[in-house]
Amino acid sequence: MRRASLYSSSNRPRPSSRGPASGASAAPPAATQPPAPPGVIPSVAPVRRAARTRAFFGRHQWLLSIAAGALIALAIVYGNNVLHPLPRALTQEDFDGAVMHTLENNTVPSQAARAYEAIRGSVVRVREFERESGGDSEELESGVGTGVVIVDKGVILTNLHVVAAAKRVGVVFADGTESEATVIATQPENDLAVLQAKTIPDDLQAATMRSTRDLAPGDEVITVGFPFGIGPSVTSGVVSGLRREYRSPEGKRLLTNLIQFDAAANPGNSGGPLVTMDGAVVGIVTGILNPNNQRVFIGIGFAVPIENAAAAVGLSPF
Repeated sequence: MRRASLYSSSNRPRPSSRGPASGASAAPPAATQPPAPPGVIPSVAPVRRAARTRAFFGRHQWLLSIAAGALIALAIVYGNNVLHPLPRALTQEDFDGAVMHTLENNTVPSQAARAYEAIRGSVVRVREFERESGGDSEELESGVGTGVVIVDKGVILTNLHVVAAAKRVGVVFADGTESEATVIATQPENDLAVLQAKTIPDDLQAATMRSTRDLAPGDEVITVGFPFGIGPSVTSGVVSGLRREYRSPEGKRLLTNLIQFDAAANPGNSGGPLVTMDGAVVGIVTGILNPNNQRVFIGIGFAVPIENAAAAVGLSPF
């Protein structure tokens, strides 16, 4: 009897003695992964890291969305600052340079010019008329003075001596409108008369009046009027004194509590406004002083304070 072999000389499988079933084809051998080299263990770390990353993003999706939005906002702000940089802070040198540029390239009106511009629409020419001898004779202009509108309904202040001897009084407004006027009140102790014009412009301006309480010697003033019928004319000067007395050349009346000024005034300025640099009326020009009794200005003029003038109208402007 033949002994069975304990070891096989080949580890290949023996072919089956049975062939495949008729009509069936042999199945291909299953694909197998090549074995890892001896001593090497396949690594699963990349797979685990990817899984952890996906899990992290899944858990913190809302936080990442906020962070992304913040980054986009910062990018927009940065881009805007780059395209539109903030202006630099202005320095004192910038202001000084701007002022110098303005002064060098623009003509600034004087204070006297601005004061006249504020008052000119309220100044009127006052005309005295008298009739020549004979019944059919025409009226002649016998004198010219000045007035100032204090109520926009045509109420005008002037000097009493301007209209006292007039047979008829007329006024000419700043826009050229001519009107007859009547005397509606007088105040002889202050040489003042109040006129009412019959015809007035549609846009008549009343003057702004200011109290003399804070008026002081040295304050700049202007006078506006029709000296010797020429005008309106503007002169400038300062307040020379307060609470002065003045007796008219005819010696008929003594005026007290007057404002003394040195802005040029001549016959025809009587009844005109004495105006501060802010365009406010503080007095009504009433006379000039000349030791030689000549009707020309030598540097001393007088004005009735506006408080007294307002009292002649029966109202206080303050």
